[in-house]
Amino acid sequence: MKNIVTLTMNPAIDVNTSVDNFVAERKLRCSNPSREPGGGGINVSRAIRKLGGESVALYTCGGLTGQMFQELLDNEGLNHKPISIKDGTRENIIVYEESSTLQYRLCMPGPIMTDDELKSSLDQIIALDPRPDLLVASGSLPPGAPKNFYAQVARVAKQLGSKIIIDTQGEPFKQALEEGLFLVKPNIRELSQLADHIIEDENQIEDMAEKIVRNNWSEVVVVSLGAAGALMVTKEESRYIRPPAVPIKSKVGAGDSMVAGTVLALARGKTIQDAAFFGVAAGTAAVMTPGTELCRREDTERLFKEMKLNH
Repeated sequence: MKNIVTLTMNPAIDVNTSVDNFVAERKLRCSNPSREPGGGGINVSRAIRKLGGESVALYTCGGLTGQMFQELLDNEGLNHKPISIKDGTRENIIVYEESSTLQYRLCMPGPIMTDDELKSSLDQIIALDPRPDLLVASGSLPPGAPKNFYAQVARVAKQLGSKIIIDTQGEPFKQALEEGLFLVKPNIRELSQLADHIIEDENQIEDMAEKIVRNNWSEVVVVSLGAAGALMVTKEESRYIRPPAVPIKSKVGAGDSMVAGTVLALARGKTIQDAAFFGVAAGTAAVMTPGTELCRREDTERLFKEMKLNH
């Protein structure tokens, strides 16, 4: 199996709790909190493990919260390598309102990294042994990081001979694309940001995804369409991948699960078509789980088989 490394520049401890009613100007009594390690690349590594695979999670880490973060990763049995920084790892607060069944996600900005710490992050990618066959850079950048940081990561990955997968948004996504990537997984909102206009229908989605491939910005585009599955575009084909209808408990983690399923299937030697199918199956499986829980292996494998039979 090929080596997978995930990179998370702005990880977070997700503190999950619940209240009866979310009311302003009142002291709210919360349930006992649970804590999970989070952040784009971290969640991809966690989902890969849930799907029966292995990866190395490379991530920034600092302060007392950083120590807790490492313990949380150890508790999940993840293979991980921290990049030491001075400021503390951030915490996010996720509150479930019992009365409405709505979820409120309070996301903190994260630590400010120095130029030396940013350079150290790139150096640690270069020093990876063995070199990654597949490098997944996912999630937001910390405050103050240059907008071209993921473009720098892509440049390093190509020097190493690694296939680079980027999952982010806004200007960092635009600048990374200019380097030429292997695979991206934008959603419709992120495609709209890239196009500088609102994308509303499937024709516009196809046009923008095909433009990314045609301009050699990425060899593969898998556009996440939520409950409608995904559109996969390569130079050879454009194909919609439709999942079966499933009960939706929470949409949190679906995108990271989709990336995890796709990358894991590629690492196992599957074709890009089968990898995209497995990714959609993993993303669909994630919405079947409550709260911030990621995909489950048994759900993913069952959905994958069902989808392959129906296409």
